[in-house]
Amino acid sequence: MTRPQTDPAAFENGELITYEIATDKTSPDHPGTRKYHIWTIGCQMNIADSNHVAAELEKIGYGPTDKLDDADVVVLNTCVVRQTAEDKAVGKLGSLKPWKQAKADRTIALMGCMVGVKPSPQLLESYPYVDVFMPPSEATPLVNRLRQEEIAAEMAAIEREQLVRRYQLQDEHQPIGTVQSIKHLALSGEAPVAAHVPIVYGCSHACTFCIIPFRRGVERSRPVDEIVNEIRGLVAQGVREVTLLGQIVDRYGYDWREGGLGNSNTVDAFNGLADGNVPDLADLLRAVHEIDGLWR
Repeated sequence: MTRPQTDPAAFENGELITYEIATDKTSPDHPGTRKYHIWTIGCQMNIADSNHVAAELEKIGYGPTDKLDDADVVVLNTCVVRQTAEDKAVGKLGSLKPWKQAKADRTIALMGCMVGVKPSPQLLESYPYVDVFMPPSEATPLVNRLRQEEIAAEMAAIEREQLVRRYQLQDEHQPIGTVQSIKHLALSGEAPVAAHVPIVYGCSHACTFCIIPFRRGVERSRPVDEIVNEIRGLVAQGVREVTLLGQIVDRYGYDWREGGLGNSNTVDAFNGLADGNVPDLADLLRAVHEIDGLWR
C-alpha cells in the first residue's frame, strides 16, 4: 500500500494522497472498477479527512488511482489558513475544468476549509462544474451522490437531518470508520508505524486571526470508546504510535459540559473536568494507555 506523504513541505505544496489496496476490486484483472483520485493540501486533520473519504469510497466499490485521466471521481481537500495553500487549491480546481468537460459522467468533489460548514453562494457560482461540496470531515454528500440510485427513503431522511445539523453548526460526530475500514485511515511514514487520530473536531474560540471556527464548526469531542476502538484497529494493522489531533486537544470533553455544543467556554480552563461527570483528556489518555501494542 502506498502511504500518504508526511513531509511538512509536502503539506505546503499540496501532495496527492493515493492508495494501492491489494484486493480483488483494485487488481489489474478488474480494469472496469471505478476509480477515485484524492488531492490534499493542509494540516494533519485534512490528511485524516482524506483517508476517511478513501475508506468510504472503497466501501462502495471504488478503487484508487494516481492517474487523473483514469479517475471517475476526483476529490480536492483544501486549506485556506494560508494564502499560498488557498492559491494552490484554486489553481488545482481550475485545472480540473477541462478534465470534467472531457467526460460528462466524471465527478468533482470539493471539501475542506474552502467549503467550510456551508458553501458560500460565491463559491457555488464560481465553480458550477463542481458536483459536490463537502464540509471538513464529512464524506456523506459524495457517497450519497455516487449511490443515488441505491439510496432509499431512509438514507434521504438521514441526509436531510445531517444538513439541518450542519447549518446550525451543531453537527454530531460521524464515525471516521469501522474496524473493517481501519486500514484506509491515516497511516503515515514509509512503514505503517504512525497514525493520526482526530479526537476533537472544530473549535469554539473566536481568535481574530483564525478562520477555523467558521470553517470547521464548533468544538465536538469524539466518544472515548470510539477513539479507543479506532486505535485498536490501527494497532492490529501494525501501528505503534498515534498522534491525537484537534485544534486544542486539551479541551477534549469540554463541549459535553453544561451548555453543550458552542458553549464550551463555560468550563474554567484551570479547573478542567475534574468533577468526573464527563471524560476529559486525562481520562482519554488513560484509556489509550491501556491499549496493548502501542509504544510507550
